[in-house]
Amino acid sequence: MTNAASTVLILGARGRLGLAAAHAFSQAGWQVRAQVRPGATGPAVPGVQWIAAAPEDTPALVAHAQGAQAVVHAMNPAYTHRAWRTQAPGLMDAAIDVSRALGATLMLPGSVYNYGRAMPPVLREDTPQTALDFKGRMRIHLEQRLQAATRDGAMRAVVLRAGDFFGSGSGSWLDLAIAKDLARGRITWPGPLDTSRPWAYLPDLARTLVKVAEARHHLAAFDTLHFAGQQVTAQHWVQALSAVAAEQGWVPDAAAVRVGQLPWPLLRVAGLVLPTYAALADVRYLWSTPHRLDNARLVALIGTEPHTPFELAVRRALHDLGLLAPIPSPAALA
Repeated sequence: MTNAASTVLILGARGRLGLAAAHAFSQAGWQVRAQVRPGATGPAVPGVQWIAAAPEDTPALVAHAQGAQAVVHAMNPAYTHRAWRTQAPGLMDAAIDVSRALGATLMLPGSVYNYGRAMPPVLREDTPQTALDFKGRMRIHLEQRLQAATRDGAMRAVVLRAGDFFGSGSGSWLDLAIAKDLARGRITWPGPLDTSRPWAYLPDLARTLVKVAEARHHLAAFDTLHFAGQQVTAQHWVQALSAVAAEQGWVPDAAAVRVGQLPWPLLRVAGLVLPTYAALADVRYLWSTPHRLDNARLVALIGTEPHTPFELAVRRALHDLGLLAPIPSPAALA
């Protein structure tokens, strides 16, 4: 367990993962230093101090986060190839610089892009990373950059790899495609309905980051862990979302919800004009390739992985999107 003297610096704390991490570390008793861009601020959260500074302003960040034992890299460029090519390396260097200056452990949320189209059904930390697509090669490069920064002992780092994010606000596949038309009785799915793949409910992933930070001294100077998350198919999503639609009166009953396919060919054509669509089209293979993340090493380190039951996670994610009323926590119900 941690104590009141433990401090974490979260870079990109106004993003979905960054804000979820700020709440999770604060609730666990950590002092949180939450970085946002100059001129920005964040909501009032007990134990969270907002720092308005550019991510590359190492002196300012160090001055406000002196003594921080962990740094969470929650910054992401826009979802385009150009943004990742021009911005992602600089953001990684900024995170490395401040972590080295603090002597802290840098925590990077990773993805399954590294494994590419030839990925096996079970992904372990030592599974070969053979991605040939742009995003996969970029992820591999960034993690290699991070590993190299730990070799002189000035800092430590851990990659926590997870599936697609959902929950804690907008900007995920859930609101951009899958449940975009749920109130009109329609679900849009990007792949086969029977493909099993991992999802990361962000409050669970954030609590896992806390647990890994508390156990960081048991890790190698550079280490990787896998977060299993929610291992489900489209059928699980359809069942959960259809139940909500029926309860809300959006459809006569759950069976009335229509399930359509994402028009990938149109998405690729649109990508000729809109770079975001082109980048999304590159990861189509993830929706038809069954895969799961083996979390055995993570469980050996922290014990049981934080896990919200799937149906409850979906409902809370829909609430975060403004579609449902608040769902009481078990403690509130008690």
